[in-house]
Amino acid sequence: MTQPAGASDAPGPGALQPLLPSDPSQLAGYRLLGRLGAGGMGVVYLGRTDNGELAAVKVTHADQADQADFRARFRREVEAARRVVSPWAVPVLGADPDAPEPWMATAFVPGPSLGEAVRGHGPLPERSVRILGGAVARALAAVHAAGLVHRDVKPGNILLAVDGPRLIDFGIARVTGETGLTSVDMVVGTPGFLAPEQAEARAAEIGPAADVFALGCLLAFATTGRPPFGSGSLDALLYRTVHDEPDLAGLPDALLDLVRQCVAKRPAERPTAEEVAARLTEDTPGAAADWLPAPVVTTIAARSAAMLALPAIDATAPGVAPAAPPKPSRRGFLLLGAGAAVLAAGGGAYALVNSRRDKAGEDGKAPAPKVPDTWAIGLLADLSGPAKEIGQAQERGARLAVEQFNAIHKGKPFTLQLKVSDDRGDRGAALAAARRLTTDPAVVAVLGPTSDDTGQAALPAFDEAGLPLLTVSAGYNLLTLRDANTTVLRAIPNHIMAGTYLSFATTLLPQVRRPGVLQERTDDQYSWQYTGGIRFGFKQAGITPHFRVVPGRATDYRRIIGEMIDAGIDAYIHCGVRSTAVLAARALTELGFTGPKFTGQHVFGPAFLKEAGAAAEGWFVCAPVVDPVQRAADEKQKPADRKAVQDFLAAYRKRYGTDPAFYTGESFDVVNMVTAWLATSSAKGPLTRKGLWAALRAQKYTGAMGGYEFQPNGELKGVGTFIYGVENGAYKFIGGAPGYPNKPKTS
Repeated sequence: MTQPAGASDAPGPGALQPLLPSDPSQLAGYRLLGRLGAGGMGVVYLGRTDNGELAAVKVTHADQADQADFRARFRREVEAARRVVSPWAVPVLGADPDAPEPWMATAFVPGPSLGEAVRGHGPLPERSVRILGGAVARALAAVHAAGLVHRDVKPGNILLAVDGPRLIDFGIARVTGETGLTSVDMVVGTPGFLAPEQAEARAAEIGPAADVFALGCLLAFATTGRPPFGSGSLDALLYRTVHDEPDLAGLPDALLDLVRQCVAKRPAERPTAEEVAARLTEDTPGAAADWLPAPVVTTIAARSAAMLALPAIDATAPGVAPAAPPKPSRRGFLLLGAGAAVLAAGGGAYALVNSRRDKAGEDGKAPAPKVPDTWAIGLLADLSGPAKEIGQAQERGARLAVEQFNAIHKGKPFTLQLKVSDDRGDRGAALAAARRLTTDPAVVAVLGPTSDDTGQAALPAFDEAGLPLLTVSAGYNLLTLRDANTTVLRAIPNHIMAGTYLSFATTLLPQVRRPGVLQERTDDQYSWQYTGGIRFGFKQAGITPHFRVVPGRATDYRRIIGEMIDAGIDAYIHCGVRSTAVLAARALTELGFTGPKFTGQHVFGPAFLKEAGAAAEGWFVCAPVVDPVQRAADEKQKPADRKAVQDFLAAYRKRYGTDPAFYTGESFDVVNMVTAWLATSSAKGPLTRKGLWAALRAQKYTGAMGGYEFQPNGELKGVGTFIYGVENGAYKFIGGAPGYPNKPKTS
């Protein structure tokens, strides 16, 4: 079975779909029994000959066939597949590239792809991987002997059969050294399973070694269940492929060295496909199925039985005649009931008035709504999990703001409460924790979340309720940078902007010319976004950094950073979490590195100072928060601004008997921004959740910790990133990060 052009992973035969009215019933001697998959370029059908032989028949769309370059590519695919002679490559049974709708038939394999098998049943045992790798390596050796490069060796292009695996899909294969039908700057292949020379579109370097690199990635995936360069956005995968060390944790010793050699960055350092086959082959599957785990064999058996039970030809699916409406299910009833409940409560447009109403007067007119006695600010935070120090600081700041509001207003126009929901820093618990607040009709807005992960998981609850969510610590860009955001206001820069400002801060030091940037992937979204911002910032400054990427499981930081020092770095920037920054700090100290060291938000906090100890000295840490104590002592501020932070500091010390932690002051400010708007607007009539986000977004608010102004999409305007230096085991506030780079002077 080959994939339809444009499809990333065609469905397996277990997902056979009926023919559509527009589909042919026969093609070139094949009776078409159903659809195996479809993409933008064509359709793959399951076909059967008169003698019962099954085939995957790939047919291109007529509009594609009219394009001369597409027909040439299809012809090349047919020719490439026919040139490969191997028991482990799916053979071509017939083809006609010159037909009005070009088609090609290949032998049908009634088994799942490697990707389906691993996703459905978990990684394969070592023996299965060795047999799999040996067979695929021999198929690739045949490809290379035919003068071809496959260029798309991935789990979706390996089918598992009882008697062994099969390599499929020669749609982007090309003759070694050929570039005629592919742009020289076009990345061709599947990110995560392509070689660095493919990732950087170095066409002249793409040869058989690129397939061996992909084979190494394939073996790692089959053994561990995860791609060695992770997952995520296209740009992130391409970047890691070039700069990252593969994540090979979990590979048995017998496979580790071979896989590591296969995924070497330089093509010349990789073994040939023949060498891989020789090192992997201990036995062959023959005709037995015992080379695969039982659950995979069961899947193959079930699909084979389904193929045997197929009729002579399936009827096509009905045309445009409307299907009879299904009977209402209990699920549909429950969904309808939930929707009715939301409407009854007012949903996103719930009026912030008490559901109690005055009895109708003697004139019979409907009573006016009564203003509620109590409204609430919600707090969604990690109060007992990994980020509990930040969550607890946010709770204290929010509670102080609520208490001050009630003391000043004394129940007029209303009394305010703080309603708290602890998500424990657990992504799986975040949505339920959020809904405890969003379904409470008294809650007008919510402060939170503490972290990026819980924010992403909780976001649907706020979108459903139309309830504003204001965060002072979650910097993930897609909380706000998404279509029609009307939910989130971010009172700190997103991670991309924070990384940009960090790079600008680095340029304040004139000696920095070759900074080293380490991206470690424990928190992949944070580190990738931070690195992206840093890359942009240094580009603006005319500085070329040395980049290095490592898996989150990496622990040998002495070796990693030693290699960066050997590459000539004069500054070090850590894009990662606190635990790995501690490892980096110790390694830099042991190696005697004397250049400046920078890091960002996910490292900032007292735990880094405690865990790194003396190795933390001299680090610069950029964070989106201000130390209230140092801000109160800053005589350069305007008198009104300084008084505001001093009043906050005095009130906090009186309430809690200690100085506030980081993130407390910003939480205090954001809650005050909401309550100030409520107090001013309540006199103008009933308030609603609908429109509240837009009203808050339009504000220009100045609080104890500074000013807050937002862009139309809910992002913070301005820089909002601050620099701290570690001195004598404590953070010393240096100032705000610059909003533009200092370009190095040329001599």
